[in-house]
Amino acid sequence: MELFGTAGVRGPVTRVTPELAMAVGRAVGMDAVDGSGSVVVGRDGRDTGTALAAAVEAGATSAGADVSRVGQVPTPALAYASRGRHGIMLTASHNPPSDNGLKAFVDGREYDREAEQQIESRVEAGVGSASWEAWTTSATESVLPSYRRAVGEYAREHGADPDGRVAVDCGNGMAGLATPQVLTDLGADAVALNANVDGRFIARESKPTPESLADLRRFVADGDVRFGIGHDGDADRIVVVDAGGEVVHEDTVLAILAAHYTRTSDAADPVVVTTPNASGRIDERVRAAGGRVDRVRLGALHEGIAAVRQAGGAETAVVFAAEPWKHVHPDFGGWIDAVVSAAVFTRLVAETGLDSLREPVTERPYSKVSVDCPDEHKAAVMARLETALPETYPEAAVDTEHGIRLELPDGSWTLVRPSGTEPYVRIYAESDAVDELVETVRERVEAALR
Repeated sequence: MELFGTAGVRGPVTRVTPELAMAVGRAVGMDAVDGSGSVVVGRDGRDTGTALAAAVEAGATSAGADVSRVGQVPTPALAYASRGRHGIMLTASHNPPSDNGLKAFVDGREYDREAEQQIESRVEAGVGSASWEAWTTSATESVLPSYRRAVGEYAREHGADPDGRVAVDCGNGMAGLATPQVLTDLGADAVALNANVDGRFIARESKPTPESLADLRRFVADGDVRFGIGHDGDADRIVVVDAGGEVVHEDTVLAILAAHYTRTSDAADPVVVTTPNASGRIDERVRAAGGRVDRVRLGALHEGIAAVRQAGGAETAVVFAAEPWKHVHPDFGGWIDAVVSAAVFTRLVAETGLDSLREPVTERPYSKVSVDCPDEHKAAVMARLETALPETYPEAAVDTEHGIRLELPDGSWTLVRPSGTEPYVRIYAESDAVDELVETVRERVEAALR
């Protein structure tokens, strides 16, 4: 059984059922009984969240774990609440409203692959409840006020006090409960768009893209706004829009934050952890700031952070970890947190201006393409491509640890990997001749599909 993708369990509620939620809740509850003793449960605003959260609660309490319900919260707020205990978040992030999902946490970190496999084994085996006298009751608690306060205190250590209007498109998601409030507390004139929570995402689709953020882009371009921020349904993604209404490339945002954390670190060996699909512009800015980059498979930033810390000595510190749109701020916590990103980025813009932050970043042409590929064909397609792509580019350095990444002598690179959550094979490329590179790679992918 393989339940977990690159971002927890996720899919249509015909798959992510109350029965599955109860089984996962019981499995995590068993972990908690052996460890922290308690599980905190939160959910996003999706209509199906109430039933799934109740099922998780039933599973965890019947395993003997103490359960605390925190209600509707951003995923990073649930991760914050899971410090010192276990946690389960009911969310499908940026997926459609008909989907839902489960993410498991322990002590502020997402479950690693080994822990996920243990959950999968228990679910597949149909592990039953604890004896009746071990069953527990649940309680409710509030986490949002302390989370928002902690984000604000952390952000004040970076940049300068905001001095203008910032527009935040919350997309009817969980960011409406956190980002505008934090930015206002920091002193920004935060204008919230689509900040009412609606599990059907009536204002726009949950995934923040240039197309779905059209209203935000127009609002920023037509008004007296320094820049805009867009979030997804559970507030673990951030998209930045400049004063002209154009989306700033996600790897440029990543490079700006990575360079800032590297430059301001006291560590002798500052490290930024990122993923194989991230741009070379990140490496350039981190090197210029005196640090280095380490890459880990997509969806495993927490594992990459742990690996660098284990391999490094006292002089090594992971100062930032990120994949496009999703950032971990290690000095704040070990989870992906777009609310913190919004707060820190706002203060950096206040200090120097967005144009000044972008100026040193080399923005080479970058492209990402999705090729339809049923889940059951992904393994065979990738096996064929491990031969076909190196044959196409014999001069390239090849890395097959996290998909198939080819680095060409001129600095161009491409990555092909199967999506962990959707029926696609993804192609990423960065090159001065990016269209030509993508077209050739796409031809090889389509040939492998045939």
